[in-house]
Amino acid sequence: MNLTVLGCYGPYPPAGGACSGYLLAHEGNYILLDCGNGVLSKLQYFININKLAAVFISHFHSDHISDLFIMRYALQIDLEQGKRKNPLKIFAPTEPAEELERLPYKDVYAIETIDEGKDVNFASMKFSFIKTLHPITCCAMRVQEAGGETFIYSGDTAYFTEFIPFVQDADLFLCEANFLQGDLDNGTPHYHLSASQAGQIAMQAGVRKLLLTHLPPHRERSAYMEEARLFFPEAALAEEGKIYTI
Repeated sequence: MNLTVLGCYGPYPPAGGACSGYLLAHEGNYILLDCGNGVLSKLQYFININKLAAVFISHFHSDHISDLFIMRYALQIDLEQGKRKNPLKIFAPTEPAEELERLPYKDVYAIETIDEGKDVNFASMKFSFIKTLHPITCCAMRVQEAGGETFIYSGDTAYFTEFIPFVQDADLFLCEANFLQGDLDNGTPHYHLSASQAGQIAMQAGVRKLLLTHLPPHRERSAYMEEARLFFPEAALAEEGKIYTI
């Protein structure tokens, strides 16, 4: 499996950047994880849209789904011109129901739902899910291919102990780190991880590699890496346009 980072910022991108979007490639199949603003443009540097086999959505916040509402026009044209034979599969949470109901458009999407405890086998990979701690339903994803390599995508979440066994022994852990620990220390409820917490989860779960993502564009990125490395020395920052081997 290979992972290409198309967008790694949240909740908005800097000039020229994109929000959450990650292209997973395995045995000639291309699967997009989240499709935030700017992702559609970045995707086309790597593949034609008609090569995309599926999109898995962690949750319905705009910085994770907004380009789905633009991609549908491209899919419509590809279907009309015969460049694509079938609607694009979309796997998304069941809630909020009103957000799920916004996705259908002129039969360009074939929508299926995901949920905790409901595995999806797709393109020789098994996708498993756990609900995270976030204001709306959000599913972190565990992706395992036949050879045993395992990839985890956190989606958006605050810290919760049940996440650690879900992440256990992953080859690559792509984890959101929207905050620094000082942001959380005032006791105000937050629904994202700090870089420190991401490093602790990676350490406790025994993962091989940690990539920090969902980074705020108004801050110095290196501060997040430095904080995570206090607990996980091999932590790195997700870089847009970079391809990672899992």
